[in-house]
Amino acid sequence: MIKKIVIAPDSFKETLTAAEAAQAIESGLREVLPETIIYDKVPMADGGEGTMQSLHDALGGMMMPVKATDALGRIIDAQYSYVEQSKTAIIELAEASGLEAIQPTERNPLVTSTYGTGQLILSALNQGAEKIILGIGGSATNDGGTGMMKALGATFLDDKGDSLPEGGAALAHLAQIDRSGIDTRLKDVTFEVVCDVDNPLLGTKGATHTYAKQKGASPKVIQQLETALTHYNQILTETFQHDYATVPGAGAAGGTGIALVAFLDAELSRGIDIVLQETRLEARLKEADVCITGEGKIDQQTIYGKTPIGVAKTAKQFAIPVVALCGVTGEGYEAVKAHGIDYVFSVTGLDDRPANSHPSISKTEALAHPYHYLKALAQEAAQRLNMM
Repeated sequence: MIKKIVIAPDSFKETLTAAEAAQAIESGLREVLPETIIYDKVPMADGGEGTMQSLHDALGGMMMPVKATDALGRIIDAQYSYVEQSKTAIIELAEASGLEAIQPTERNPLVTSTYGTGQLILSALNQGAEKIILGIGGSATNDGGTGMMKALGATFLDDKGDSLPEGGAALAHLAQIDRSGIDTRLKDVTFEVVCDVDNPLLGTKGATHTYAKQKGASPKVIQQLETALTHYNQILTETFQHDYATVPGAGAAGGTGIALVAFLDAELSRGIDIVLQETRLEARLKEADVCITGEGKIDQQTIYGKTPIGVAKTAKQFAIPVVALCGVTGEGYEAVKAHGIDYVFSVTGLDDRPANSHPSISKTEALAHPYHYLKALAQEAAQRLNMM
C-alpha cells in the first residue's frame, strides 16, 4: 500500500513552473488516491531556464528586487532569491546580463558586459549571504566576467593605467589587474556555480567560437574577441600564477566561468547536481513508495543531464518506481527507460498507454490549458498503474 509519493518535476517550458506542475500533479492524484497518502512536492530544475525559480520555491526563498544594469548598461529591474534561514542567495546571470533581454539588432559582444550580475552579487552580500548559487546560462556577453568583477571592486587597467571600458573588445588592451579593491566579504562566501557546459575558454570549442555568433558577432568580430580573450588569459595567468583556460566550464557565459574560478575560487557544477543537493531530494525519497517526475518534453535528449533522469537515478538508489509525466514525447523517448524511468505518460504523443487509448488532444489545446491536462494525466497514470 502506498504511503508516500514524492513529486519532483521540472518546469513545463512556457506553460507551468516546476512548483505549478507539482501542484497540478498532486491535485490530480488526490482526487483518485486514498486521503492517507503523504505528498512531498520538490520543484526541480537542471540549471537551465527556471533554475532560480525552482530553487526559490523548493527552499522557501524571498525574491529581492534590485536596480541593476543590463548587458548594455541600461538601468533595469532585476531580482534574485534569498533564503534567510540558510543565508543563501540564488542568482541567475541572465536576470541582468541575459541575451533574451536584448533585441537582436542590439546584440554586440564587443561591448556587452556582466556588470549587472556583479551588482546582484553585491546586493546579496549586503543582505548577509554566506552562500551564493549562481546560474550562468543565457549570457549576452563575451567579457570574461570582467564586468562582474568590476562591480565587485576589481580594476582592469590598460598600459596607461586607465580603466578599461566595458565589453569583450577592451580586453585586448588589458595590461594589469588590480585586486586590492575587491569586496573582502567575498572571502567568506561559498560560491556554487550552475554550469551546464564544459567549454574551455579558448579555441574552436571555447567561449567565442561556440557562442559569440548567437550573441551578435560576425566572423570578423569572432576573431577579434578570440584574440582579446587570449590576451586576457595571458594577464590572468600572470596575475594568479595559474592558467585556468582549460578548466571545463571556463568558457561558460562568454568566459565568466574563468573569472568565477580565478577571482572567487568558485566551483563549477552541473545544474541538476546542485538542485538535487540543495533540495535534499535523496533524503526525501528514502521513505517514499513512488516518485513522479516530468517536464514539458521527453525525448532522446532527456538522458543528457535533464531533470527527470537526475531524479530517477536518485530514486533508484532506494528501488523506488519512477513515473514521468510530460506534455509531449519526442523521438527516442524510450531511451529514458534505461536510466531509471519506469513509465512515461504524455498529454499528447506516444507513451506507455495502449495504442488505442491515446487522447485526441492537440498540442495547441494542451498548451492553452496545461494545468488542467497535467492534472488529468496524473489521475490517469495513477489509475493505469493501480496506485490505489
